[in-house]
Formats: sequence, structure tokens, C-alpha cells
Amino acid sequence: MSDAALLALAQLTTLQTMLALVAGVVTGLVVGILPGLGGTAGLALLLPLVFGMDPNSALAMMIGLVAVTTTSDTFPSVLMGIPGTSGSQATVLDGFPMTKRGEGTRALSIAFVSSLFGGIFGAFVLSFAVFFAKPIILQIGFGEQFMLVILALSMVGILTGANLWKGLAACSLGLLLGTLGAAPMSGVQRATFGSDYLLDPLPLVVVGLAMFATPEIVNLLRRQSSISETGKLAPTGWLKGFKDWASNWWLSLRCSMIGSIIGALPGLGGSVVDWIAYGHAVQTTKNRESYGTGDPRGVVAPESANNAKEGGALVPTLLLGIPGSGSMAILLGGLVLIGIEPGKDMIDNNMDKVYLMIWSIAAANIVGAGICFFLAPQIARITTIRYTLIAPFMIGIIFFAAFQATRNWGDLIALLLLSVLAIYMKRFGWSRPALLIGFVLSERVESSVYQTVTLYGASFLQRPIVMALLVLTVLSIALAVFFKQKSSEPLTVEGPHSQLQKWPQWIFIAGVIAFALYVLQNGMQFNRLTGLFPTVASISTMVFLAPIIFAMAFKKAPSEFFYDAERQNAPESGRSAEFYIGMLVVMLLFAGLVGFVLGIATFITLFLRRAAQLDWWKAIAGGAGFVLFLGIISHQLTLRYPTGLLQNFVTLPWPLQ
Repeated sequence: MSDAALLALAQLTTLQTMLALVAGVVTGLVVGILPGLGGTAGLALLLPLVFGMDPNSALAMMIGLVAVTTTSDTFPSVLMGIPGTSGSQATVLDGFPMTKRGEGTRALSIAFVSSLFGGIFGAFVLSFAVFFAKPIILQIGFGEQFMLVILALSMVGILTGANLWKGLAACSLGLLLGTLGAAPMSGVQRATFGSDYLLDPLPLVVVGLAMFATPEIVNLLRRQSSISETGKLAPTGWLKGFKDWASNWWLSLRCSMIGSIIGALPGLGGSVVDWIAYGHAVQTTKNRESYGTGDPRGVVAPESANNAKEGGALVPTLLLGIPGSGSMAILLGGLVLIGIEPGKDMIDNNMDKVYLMIWSIAAANIVGAGICFFLAPQIARITTIRYTLIAPFMIGIIFFAAFQATRNWGDLIALLLLSVLAIYMKRFGWSRPALLIGFVLSERVESSVYQTVTLYGASFLQRPIVMALLVLTVLSIALAVFFKQKSSEPLTVEGPHSQLQKWPQWIFIAGVIAFALYVLQNGMQFNRLTGLFPTVASISTMVFLAPIIFAMAFKKAPSEFFYDAERQNAPESGRSAEFYIGMLVVMLLFAGLVGFVLGIATFITLFLRRAAQLDWWKAIAGGAGFVLFLGIISHQLTLRYPTGLLQNFVTLPWPLQ
């Protein structure tokens, strides 16, 4: 061990530095639990505090926060089906079904052990990368980044569900959503529907919450039960979770490597790393049909990758001064505040600070995982509570999280509209992960095509790394096709109920076609550079819809073309999905009248009284408690929530502002 490493270890183990590390870890855990915030918002909170601090303590605090945000975001993802951050969206697919089976503690155990392993692996990678990674990173140009995006898109084929065409159409629909707002290269406004909100692209946090949070809440409300179907938590879940990880250690190692590599590539990072790891797991393991139903491997893969990516993301940040993600960009600002300049000078003259970061990553992951293990039994009990008691608070948190995207009323409206889309996608068996991957990668696809063709032309295919990635892409597609599940046996749709079964899907498909035609018509108004991507995305959507339309137009077709959860899962004891959609619409309309805080509080109070059948004083206490929560958050983050018409005439006191 070098002298710099020993010096850094001695610096970290001082009482002052360790307390700063623990403070950063605790802040990171809290930020991770609250959906929609993430490490970027957490670091923004810490920046005023680190100014003037001892550099060692400041580094430990910032790294402690960054390292564990993707550990605690597991709580909402696994226990409630709400992605804590963009890096935990893939965890929902298998973690939440495990919770609904009463295996919430097992899923959390798998996630925490995987996160701990991935985080330590990321620190290990960083310790070597500071010496060897610089020349490799300098070889990653636009062509290589373009092929990485194509590789990620190729994995959509394995995540499309039972119906390949619905999955590909969903991915294209995600690309279409990515065309809304300013074109990434020219800045030209496209497909804005006449709304100022869409002058910028749709925020990822809004799309992620709409795809995975709202549909699950509506589904659980309709079942009128607790999240856990058994109403119990197995006390042996912790040991089972560790055994699950141990039996899949090789998968965890591979996904940790993927996380470190993707994290080190500026601009790709946290939004897709968990999906790439999840796709890799599905493609390279047996019994693929169990993914998405509560398979432990579906938790091991993304949780290993999303913690390992933090070590990888520090490589370009420290070596080149190029942030690998939004949180790394803020970390760069924090380094400058405490007098540390990233780059060659840091490696040459401040190697002890580099090692301090490496030790801090490892220590933060150990401390963070320990705290999560300690708190998890109590937090996991939430899943055994009747869901009507939890749902209104979850809805409030989701809309609060969505508002953090741009702090505009449009965030709330976009969340509602996209939630309606996701509810019907879930009902008709369309792949929501495929849509999200398409949306996440849409800007990268469009930018990369332009940059690559402009700089290299076709010669970029001759670059060694590009050729290697091209081979991996071909293998990925081959695996997706070869291992794809066979279609179900043909299903005859006849009799008086045939039209009843089909007409909701016809309306849904008609809506998708109308959206695609709007984007196509809009894209054709611009020059080739600006209009190419929306034109290709809209045509692709309609091409993939064609087999679905053709199959549904006849009386015999594979049953997945007619999948309708409304009929498959009948009878249901709760109300229809449309009833809960109507509730959300009324809630937003009322919030537009009296303001966001009063609107949410009133909704929670009435929901607890009518749906949960609580006494009035308990329902009012619940609403008041959430108002207090919003007030504290607004004070700490200097937020101002969306105002209503009432506030044009009346100035409301804190915490009702």
C-alpha cells in the first residue's frame, strides 16, 4: 500500500472526518428514500455547508452522500413500486413483485448486499483506474458513444414481454416522447402542442414516476389490500436474501463491471446503467420467463450496477475534470469550493485526496448498508398495512417528486397524462421498461448520429472499440431472438363479448397512431437535421403497430395481442382504474384553485376519511402531517410550490405556501 493510501486512511479515521462521512451517508439515505430527488439534489443541499470546511471532512461528506443514494432508493422501489431514483427503476420489475408475495425483507436483503458489493467494487475499480484509465477514456469518442447507445437499445428486444411487436412499438413510443421540445443539436422547438412547458424536453423523473409508480398504486388500490399479498414478512428473509446473492455472485460481479464501465462514460451514466445490467442478466441466464415476476436475479443485477457506477463516474471527473453525471457535475463544483482542482494536477499533487475518496466510497457503502439493514425491518412493515392508508401519502410524494423536475405546473400535468398512458400500457400488456429505455436514449441517439456522421462519416465503423461494440450488439440481438418466448396458442375471439374485449385496445392504439402522426407532420416542417429523428421515430412506431393492428382485425390471433388485465384479473373487489384517474384529475383541478399544498392536504384528508374510513380527526391529522412535511422540505430546499387562483388574492402563511 502506497504512502498516499496510508495517509488517506489515517485522515479518514479521524473523528471529525468520520462524523462528516456519517452525516453525508445519512443525508444520502434520506435523499434516496424520497422519490425524485437523488444525489444531484442532495449534493446541491451540501454545497453551502462544505464551503469553508476542512477539505478532508468536506470530501468525506460529499462522497458519503453520493455513494449511498442508490442504496436507500431501494426502499421505495422494492416496497412500494416507486423508483427512488432513475437508477432504481429496473429494480422495481422484480423487487416489487417479491414484496407483494410477502418477501419484502428478502428483496431488500438481496438489494443491500448487491449494493454493498457493487459499491466496494466501484471503489476497487477507481483505485486502479487513476493510473490506467486515462488513455482509454481519451479513446472514447462520439462513434464509440453512439455504438454504446445502440447496444443499450438492442437489449430492448429481451425486455419486451410476451409480445415482441408491442415491446418494439413501446420503445418507439419512448423515442417519440423524446422528440418533444427543443432539438438537442439545433435548439429548434418541435412538437410542443402549443405549450410553453414543452419548450424543454420532458423530464426523466416525471416519465419514470408515471411509468412505474402511478400504475402500481392504482392496481393496489383496486385490490383493496396491503402491498404484501400475504400480509406477513418472513423473518428468515434476510438470510435467504444473502444466499440469493451468494448463488448469483458471478452475475453480481459482471453487472458491477458493467456499472463501473458505463459510469465512466460521460453523459450515459445513471439513467441507463440499471437497464443495461438488467438486460444483460436476462440475456445471459436461464429460466428467463421468471424475470418480472419476482426473480432475485432481477434485483441482483441492477443493484450491483447502480452502486458500482459511482466509482466509475469518478474516473473522468477526477482524471479529466469531465463530469460523468449530474451529481458529478455538482461534485466538481464542490471540489473547486474546497480548493481542489481535478485533472492532472490532482493526480500529481493531491493523490492522498484521491485515495481519501476511494476509502470514503468503500466506508460509506459499508455504513450505508449497515444502517439500511438496521432500519429495514421497521420500514418493511409498511407493506403489511392496508394500502388505502398509505396510497394518498404516496400520491402526494409522487406529485411532490415530479414537481422537483422543473418546478412548474406542467410537471404535474405531464405526470397525470403520462400516468394515464402507463395505466393502459399495463392493462394491455405493453412494455413500460421498453418505453422508458427508448425515452432515456432518444436524445443520445439523435445527438450521436449527428456528431458521428459529421466528424467521421462511415469511417467510424473502422475504429477498434466501435467494431467490438458492434459485435456485442449483434450478439445481443441474436440472443434476444433466439431465446424469445414463443407466442401463445391462437385465441378465438367470438360471441357477444368480442367487441367488448377489443374496443378499449382499439382506442388506445388509435391514440398512439394520432400522436405518431402529429410528430411526423411536425417533423416534416423542419430541415433534414432537425426533422430526421422525429420522422424516423414516428414511422418506426407505425411500422411496429402494423402487425398488432393486422392481428386484432381478425378473429384469430395469439392471445397476447388481446391481453387485457381488466378481464384477465376479474373479478376485482375495488373500483375501476378510470375512477382513480378521475380522482387524480379532480385533485389537480382543486390544487389549481387553492394551491398545491392545500389541494394535496384536502385530497389526503378526504381519501383517508372516505376510502380508508378513518375518523375525521385522524384523517385531518394525516393531511396536516403531510402539510408539515411539505413545509419542512420547502424550507430546507427553498422551494415554492405551485400556486392556485386563491393565492392571487390571499397570502397564505407557512407551511401552506
